[in-house]
Amino acid sequence: MNGEPNDRQAVDARKKVIGFAVAIIALGVAWLLDAAGWWPSVEWVWPLGLATMGILAVAIGGLDKVTAVIGPFLIIGAGFSIARQMGRISVHYEAPILFIIFGVLLLISGLAKFKPPDWL
Repeated sequence: MNGEPNDRQAVDARKKVIGFAVAIIALGVAWLLDAAGWWPSVEWVWPLGLATMGILAVAIGGLDKVTAVIGPFLIIGAGFSIARQMGRISVHYEAPILFIIFGVLLLISGLAKFKPPDWL
């Protein structure tokens, strides 16, 4: 029995390292494709970084009161960043809308029965 938590901790640690490595590789590939001009004239590194970190927050950390806010907020923020760069939304609207979305996510996290993260 004493070996089980250590094994689980080792697997969790390995998952985090692998997830971080995959995120770095994906961002590097996206950056390279952007630099080569293979994508539309949008700075993809920032939105992809936001979205990747949002997905990894939930994938690695699991769904809890913190990741239920952070993960979706980063992904939504990436979408708004792309929309702003494409001229679909002004920063004058983007910032307050993201502020409202953050509040809504906090409210949902507070009302839902998500567990608190282990570190909190």
